[in-house]
Formats: sequence, structure tokens, C-alpha cells
Amino acid sequence: MQHHARRPDQPTITIVVPARNEARNLEVVLPALPAVHEVIVVDGWSSDDTEAVVRRTMPRARFVQQTRRGKGNALACGFEAATGDVIVMFDADGSANPEEIHDYVEALRSGADFAKGSRVIGGGGSDDITWLRDTGNRALTAVTNLLFRTRYTDLCYGYNAFWRDVLPVLSLPSSAPPEAQWGDGFEIETVINCRVAARGLQIHEVPSVELERLHGTTNLNTFRDGFRVLRTIASERFRNHAAHRPVPSAGVISTISEPDGDAEVVSPFEPATLEHERRSA
Repeated sequence: MQHHARRPDQPTITIVVPARNEARNLEVVLPALPAVHEVIVVDGWSSDDTEAVVRRTMPRARFVQQTRRGKGNALACGFEAATGDVIVMFDADGSANPEEIHDYVEALRSGADFAKGSRVIGGGGSDDITWLRDTGNRALTAVTNLLFRTRYTDLCYGYNAFWRDVLPVLSLPSSAPPEAQWGDGFEIETVINCRVAARGLQIHEVPSVELERLHGTTNLNTFRDGFRVLRTIASERFRNHAAHRPVPSAGVISTISEPDGDAEVVSPFEPATLEHERRSA
């Protein structure tokens, strides 16, 4: 029995927004979000008035303080606090279009376990990415596709959504230990992408247009974080090999190529049941 057969047709949605000194952006971003089950803003020890802005602009939002440092830890804290059926990863800088959330949810409702945003497939694009970051992203994407037999088109894009019930099989870093964990930084998206591929979960790519950051500068360092992503790809492949878990031979991507959410299936992963994953974990 496929695990998605038990999922609701009208899922509740949790939007997780990691934020570090993004108060001016949150003033614009939070009011633009659609009405959903819950919005969780995870604060990264901000020195500005992030908490006050959240309380003022969206009083119903849950405000969570992350336990360590880095975007990965912030997301882990948000995922652990989430109660919706679907979790949407949403940046606080204004680069993510809230109107696209519907497309991600439709991809999940159509049978995907994980909806992966892509700026390079038809209907996608970016007003923000630099030539250097784009070149690095394409190279890292190619390496991942080679090692995990996937057809990702945009590995390092952080606008993604997934069913909350897949979290246990991803074994993401816990928020509990005070010591830094691998996956606490910007490499978290690559950790997730590699693990959904290694576990044979069904992935749909969704076209997404990345907007320009509204205010401030990114915390991303192209070379430092690019190296961490490369190290993550290698370590995740080794982790998979050490666990004697073969990479699924059907490791390719289904693509949502139309804005209305209709799926154009390229060749999806063979779906895996959560019961099987829990027994084999």
C-alpha cells in the first residue's frame, strides 16, 4: 500500500520561515502569505526587531527561537514544531512568490512526496541569481545527478514543500543538541534533496520564479557554502553506500510544467511506503 493513499485531499499547510535580521522584509512577506493552518517564523538570534515585527504584522504566527545557528538548524526547529499535513520551506527575504504555494501543494496532492522548486525549467526563472552562483549550482546539480541517478535541474534552490509524514525517514539533524551539527547551515537543502532521492521517494519539480531580495544582503557565502554543499553530496553518497542502500535505478524527476499544477511525468521514482522505510531504518 502506498503511503500517500492515506493523505488528505485537502491538506493543512504549515509555512516555515527561517529569519535572521529580516524584520524589514517580514513586514512585506508575512502579510502576503495565504491563509493557511499555521505560519512558523524561526528566529536566528536576530539583533533587529524581528520578533516585534512578527507580533505586529501576523499575530497568529508562531514565533520559535532556533536552538543553534544556521539556516539548517532554523528549518529543523520549524519542522519539529509543525503540525500541518504539508510543510512549505519559505525564505524571509522576499525572493519567494507566495502565489506559487498553490502549485507546490498541487504537486503533492497529485502524488509527490516532495515538491522541488526549480528556476530553470519551463515557467521558472530568477531575478536574483548571479552568474557565479548559477554556474556553481549547475555544476553541483550535475554531480548530484551522477551520484544519485536523479534528474534534478536546480539543486540549490530552497523553495520546496513536502508531506510532514516523510520527516522520520529523512533523519534530519535534531534541534536538541547544543553542539553544532552537520546540516545546520545552507547545506540543509542538499541534505534533504539527497535523502529523498536515496530513499526512493517520489519527487515532482515545480517551476518557480525567484524574485529579488527586498532589503539587506544575503547571509549566503558563495564559495564557503558551495564547498559545504559539495561536501554534503559526497558524504550523503558515502552514507548511503555505508548503509548498503542502493541508489534507486528509477532515480529521475517528475516535473510539474504547467502553472495549473497538471503533472507531466517524465519517469517518477518508484514510491516507497513509510511502513517499509520505518522497518528498514
